[in-house]
Amino acid sequence: MKKIFGGINLTWKKLIMFSILAGVYTAIMAILPITSNTSFRDITVSFEVWILFGIIIIMNSKSAKDSALKCFVFFLISQPLIYLLQVPFSWQGWGLFNYYRYWFIWTVACIPMGFIGYYMKKNKWWSAFILIPMLFFLGNHYRLYLGETLFNFPYHLLSTLFCAITMIIYPVFIFKDKKPKMIALIASILILAFMSVFSLLNKTIYNTIVLVSDEEKIVFDDSYKVYLEDNKYGNVKIVYDDNLEDYRVDAEFEKAGKTKVILEDANGNKTIYNIDIKRDSFDLKKE
Repeated sequence: MKKIFGGINLTWKKLIMFSILAGVYTAIMAILPITSNTSFRDITVSFEVWILFGIIIIMNSKSAKDSALKCFVFFLISQPLIYLLQVPFSWQGWGLFNYYRYWFIWTVACIPMGFIGYYMKKNKWWSAFILIPMLFFLGNHYRLYLGETLFNFPYHLLSTLFCAITMIIYPVFIFKDKKPKMIALIASILILAFMSVFSLLNKTIYNTIVLVSDEEKIVFDDSYKVYLEDNKYGNVKIVYDDNLEDYRVDAEFEKAGKTKVILEDANGNKTIYNIDIKRDSFDLKKE
C-alpha cells in the first residue's frame, strides 16, 4: 500500500497507459447491461474511484507542477475515451459527448487540485487540511450510497464500503507524520459517523404514482382506504389529481421488495395488487 502512495516511478508513459486502461475499463462497465444499478457501474457517473486515481498520481509526482499536469492529462485522456468507446453501443451515438462538458470542467479543475494536493507530501500539520475537503466530498458519496444500499440491499454495497475504507486509508498512508495523520483520521471518522446517522434518519425515498382511477380498469375515490400489506416498504395514499380530474394512489416507498397494495371500499370489499418495488420502478399486477 505504501508503494501505491509514493513508491511508483510515474513516468509519462505509465501515466498515459494508466489513463487508457481507466477509460477502457469504465466504458466497459457503462456498456455491459449486467452492471446496471450496481457498484460496478458507479465509476461511470461518480467520483470515488477517480479520487483514488487522482491521489495516486499526486503522491507519485515529482513536483507540484508535475502533479498538476499529470492529473490534467490523465483526465483529459480517460474521460473522452469513455464516451468515445460507448458511441457504437448507445442509442444517443455522438450525442453522448453532451455529458462530457460536465466532466471537462472537472478535468480543468484537476490543474489547481493537483498542484495544491501535492503539498500533502510535505507532512506538515496543515497538510491534513488539504485532504479534509476531499474527505467531506467522499463522505457525501458514502451517504448517498449507504441510502441506496439501505433501500435495496445489497445494491451499491461495494461502493459504500469503498468510500468508507478509502476515507480511512488516505490519512493512514498519505501522511507519515503523526500530527497530520491523526487530524485527517479523526476528521474521517467524524464524517463517516455523521453521514451514517444522517442516512439512517433520512431514508432514501422512491415517490411514484401506483394507480389511477380508470372506468375501464378500476374506479375509486377518497371514500376508499389504501394500504400496503407490509408497511415496512413505505406508505400509500389516495389523492385527487386536478389535471386528471380523478383520483390516484401515490406511494412513498422506503425499501425495495415484494408486497401487496390493497384498495378497500366503504363496505370492506378489497381489490388486491401484487407489487414488486425496485429502486426507481415497480411491477404491479392485480391478484
